[in-house]
Order: sequence, then structure tokens, then C-alpha cells
Amino acid sequence: MSRTSVLLILEGTYPFNGGGVSTWAHTLCNKVEDVDFKLYSINASFETESRYKLSDNISELIQVPLWTPDEPQDYVSYGDEYYKTVAKKEWTTDKVVKENFIPLFKELLEIIYSEEQDVVKLDELFYKLWLYFDDYDYKETIRNKEVWLTYRDTISKLIVGERNPDAFLIDLTIGLRWIYRFLIPLSLVDIPKVDVAHLTLSGFPVIPALIANYKYGTKIMLTEHGVFIRERLLAINNSEYPFFLKDLLIRFSEAIARLVYYKSEVIISVNKFNQKWEKWYGADPEKFKIIYNGIDPEIFKPGSKPKHLEGIPTVVALARIFELKDILTMIRSCAVVKSSLPNIQYLVYGDKDADPEYTQTCQDLIEKMNLQDNFKLMGPRSNPQEIFLEGDISILTSISEGFPYTVIESMSCGIPVVSTDVGGVKEALDEDCGFTCKPKDAEEIGKKVLRLLKDEQLRKEMARNSREKVLNNFTLDKFIGDYETVYKDISPGDFKKNKSKTAKTYLAYD
Repeated sequence: MSRTSVLLILEGTYPFNGGGVSTWAHTLCNKVEDVDFKLYSINASFETESRYKLSDNISELIQVPLWTPDEPQDYVSYGDEYYKTVAKKEWTTDKVVKENFIPLFKELLEIIYSEEQDVVKLDELFYKLWLYFDDYDYKETIRNKEVWLTYRDTISKLIVGERNPDAFLIDLTIGLRWIYRFLIPLSLVDIPKVDVAHLTLSGFPVIPALIANYKYGTKIMLTEHGVFIRERLLAINNSEYPFFLKDLLIRFSEAIARLVYYKSEVIISVNKFNQKWEKWYGADPEKFKIIYNGIDPEIFKPGSKPKHLEGIPTVVALARIFELKDILTMIRSCAVVKSSLPNIQYLVYGDKDADPEYTQTCQDLIEKMNLQDNFKLMGPRSNPQEIFLEGDISILTSISEGFPYTVIESMSCGIPVVSTDVGGVKEALDEDCGFTCKPKDAEEIGKKVLRLLKDEQLRKEMARNSREKVLNNFTLDKFIGDYETVYKDISPGDFKKNKSKTAKTYLAYD
């Protein structure tokens, strides 16, 4: 029996960066049997070294640096022959752009700004864009003067009547630059032939999956960790972008999310919470499936607290230092605890370079609240199973999550958790295993931390309950078995017998 081939498409995570999605992907690629993985890794910049040792199950790694000063092709070879690259540039004339691309570009803008955002039309449009860029050069096309004029004039008509519609020239320019970057994967049309394209978010990385679907009939599946569109809305609303740019980014992101849900054969969520958002954006509930993250309870198991921390009330966290983790609220909760336990220790393990500006804001707040001896950013570590054992409890203060590994890893180690009530946290962390609190409520979080630190008997009861719940629900064996079943079910031997909604129309090489 031949192995199922899977193009695993990621953005800003595995294998070059850490975090929960990277942990999930690394586990998947190492443990799932009879699958040949090819990684399609989209990153902001060009990465030179993988953070993880790649499994033998991974036969290919394609990296696409999306926000570099130069084009991705200037950093990575994608196998295009030189003569073909030159020819595509020469073929991309003003006449070609005006006659072949401009109608498609105008239609894209109209769909983005339409209240209905017809996903069938958007699917048809991306198919036509793929065919266009198979013959013509991406950069020469987008930088053509006619594209700018069409963009300017079309946008000016579409935003008439909107609240605060004014857009300065710089805003329009930035908007077109964003569109250019988001669509860059269309320039890399030579996608490997695979059985399944597996997306890890319902966003712009759908483009290589679409190409595989159009070219080979590849089935698309999605695993939604945190809900892409929800986290995008949170980030945009908290940004200082002018209204025009916020509106453009929201509309474009919503259209793409709807397209992902439409094209996916299976929509896997790591929690029940996600499905409310997915349904809201048009996902068919019949496609829904939940596969909880799983961990190895033989690695994450109860143990002794290190001697140098014995007698010291200690709270541990495993979190990258960036806005979604809301470390600022965690710091403020430490101040609440310190008022009753002056020797409290918060030890936060995670990447401090993910957002240097946010990290500095955290350092400033630590100093302002005089917590230098109590709240410590420890940097990244590669031994999470040992990190949790340093704490009497662990903490998570995120404003958005999927189904966080840190919660079930801590529970498996017999360490009770205080967490914000976000995503699927409550599906793991019930009242017998720890406490959930409202996001950003430092006072409530601090009080729950104090209650657990002061009540040893309660901590022991929650420790036993936490370990038992992981063993019954969130083991690695169950996680792997569920994914092996989905891969087997979604990768038929004869595509023509199992066509998706658009296969008959768009399978170019039928």
C-alpha cells in the first residue's frame, strides 16, 4: 500500500518557530504512520535553520518568505528553469495585463467589498488567477501602472457611502502592498502533487492548497487551532491602522476564511468553541470534527519540585511573549499575589524575541510595579515536562487560544492550572482541575492563584483529578489514531469517484 502524501501548510510556526501549533505539527509529523509529509512553511522573513529536528516522514520542505525586501525567489530556488522565468517576464506586456489580469483584479476587489462575498465566484476567480500566473510574471503584473489605476479607481467607487471613507494616498499604497504580499504564493505555481493539502489556519495560506486542488484534484482539509478570523479581528481592532486599512484587511480576511471553509472537505477543530465561529462564516457543520490535542503521559508525569524552589510559592507559565498571551495581565496578577505572599515567584518560559516591543513593555511594567524579584522572563526552554514541575501551579492569561498544550501538559504533570476562559480551555480545565477566569481580569486571576497557593489540600485534589482527566481524554495515542483515520478517509485512490464541489469545473488535467 502506498503512503498518503500530505502537504502540511503552515504560517509563522513549524519548523522555524516554537509555540502550540509547532508542537502539534512536530507531533503529527513524527508519530503519524504511513504518511509522507511535505511542509509548506510561510514566514515573514527568510529562515536559515529549523528549530526542530525533522522526522524521516518529511520528504520536502518548501519555505516562502512573504515579507522580505526582495522576492521569495531571490532567497529560495523553487525549481523554475531560468529560461521560463525570463520568458514569463517578457510575455507580461501592458496589453496582456490590461486584457487578461485587470478584469480578474477588479473582480477580486468587488468580491472583497461585497456584502455577500460569493465563495463560488471567489473560487472560480482564484482558479483563473492560477492559470494566469502559470503563464505570466507576478511582479511585472502587479507593478504595472494599469493595476494601480484600476485599484485606485475601483476602491474609490466601492468605499463611497461607507462610514469615514476617506483614504489618503499612503493608505491606498499600503493596501495594495498588502494585497501584493498576501497573494505572493500565486507566483509559486509549481506545487508538489499530493493526496491531501492540510491547512493549519483558515487564512491566506489556502493559496497553495487551492493550486494543488486545481492542478491535481488534491483534497483540502483544515485544522483550526485558534480561529484565524477571530484572532485577526482582535489584532486589527487593537491596531492603530486608519479605518480604510482596517476595513480592507477585515473584508479580505473574511472572504478568505469563507473560501477555506467552503473548499475544505473536513474542518477539524481542537475545541467546540471554534465551531461557533466557523458556522458563522459559512462552514457546513457536516464537515465538522473535533480532535483534541494529545500528549504523552509518560513524558508529562508528576514529579518532585526542584530543591532550590522548595518552600517558595511558585507559579510557572510556558508562553511566547507577545500580545495574545497577555503577559501584562499576568504581571498585574503577580502584584495581587505579592500583597499576601511577598516571596511569590512567577517564572515565565518562552521566546522573548517574538515581539521585542511588547517584551520591552512587559519589562517596563515589571519595573514600574517593583516586581523585579518576583516576576521573571526566563526565555525559551526545550524541556517543558520539567518546567511545570517547578511550579505549585501553572498559569495562562491569553486573550485567545485554541486548545492550549500548556494546560493539558501541566495537568498531566499533576500541576493545577489557573487560566483565562478562552477557546477550548474549559473543555480540558473543569472546576475539579483548576480555575478559569475572565480575560484581562488581573484581580480575579490573582485571587485564584492565591487560593490555590494557600490551600495545599485543594492543590493535591486538583492534581489527582487533572492527571486522571488527561489519561482518559487527551493522550497522544488517541490524537494520532484520529488523524490517521482522517488521512485515510480523505485520500481516496481514485479522485474522480470522490469529486469535491468544484473538481469537475476546475480539474485542469482531468
